[in-house]
Amino acid sequence: MLSKTAEYALRTVACLAREADRAEPAEHLATITKVPRRYLHKVLQDLVRADLVHSRPGPGGGYVLNRPAETVTILDVVNAVSPIERIRHCPLGLESHTRLCPLHQELDKAYAATEAAFAGVTIGQVLRSAGKIVPLCDFALD
Repeated sequence: MLSKTAEYALRTVACLAREADRAEPAEHLATITKVPRRYLHKVLQDLVRADLVHSRPGPGGGYVLNRPAETVTILDVVNAVSPIERIRHCPLGLESHTRLCPLHQELDKAYAATEAAFAGVTIGQVLRSAGKIVPLCDFALD
């Protein structure tokens, strides 16, 4: 259901949230998130444009999360790179469909439920989840 771009963005934001005070170079982010470096630059540009991430140029620079992880929802990240598209009118363009048909109503309800679920979970909550596996990053807690 989620695009690969959204998955990459979630990995990136989760890793930036773990080191909120430190700028992470794109090269390091690519390594620990397993996001192809060239594609990561596109993801980071989208996150910067959405004001979720800030770029610090120069030596010691890199990328930092712009807001506390407790205020960044999964939906914020997904919408920054690959928004969930609701069904507002008949996708077939049928003039007789002045409102959504039963099939598209049900699909739109599922999209609405997904939006609500993603809006209800912050990156901070994900990072605090119990267990030794660190969400969305390639390292584990000892």
